[in-house]
Amino acid sequence: VQLQASGGGLVQAGGSLRLSCAASGRTFSGYAMGWFRQAPGEEREFVAAISPGGILTYYVDSVKGRFTIARDNAKNTVYLQMNSLKPEDTAVYYCARSPRWGSNVKESDYDTWGQGTQVTVSS
Repeated sequence: VQLQASGGGLVQAGGSLRLSCAASGRTFSGYAMGWFRQAPGEEREFVAAISPGGILTYYVDSVKGRFTIARDNAKNTVYLQMNSLKPEDTAVYYCARSPRWGSNVKESDYDTWGQGTQVTVSS
């Protein structure tokens, strides 16, 4: 299985971006998916997760109300819609796959990672 993240770019504060993560393989719908991010000089942090069926979601407090995670199992793709972006959202964003659904906030919950896509928010 490979995960290919895309959709990053440069945007002004207050703007929006939609990240996509396309997965290869036939078992996408059986896995929870998550997004993490890593800012320069910082640890990678959890951003959002979605259950295999797409019904349940979970967000870090700093993005609640601004970011939305969604998935299209027919397209083997998970999305992260990011609105009202702030300079502190600047980071490399990674998608990841988890074989289980629980809190899903730790890197160790995930077994496969995409390559990352850069998001830069200017003030």
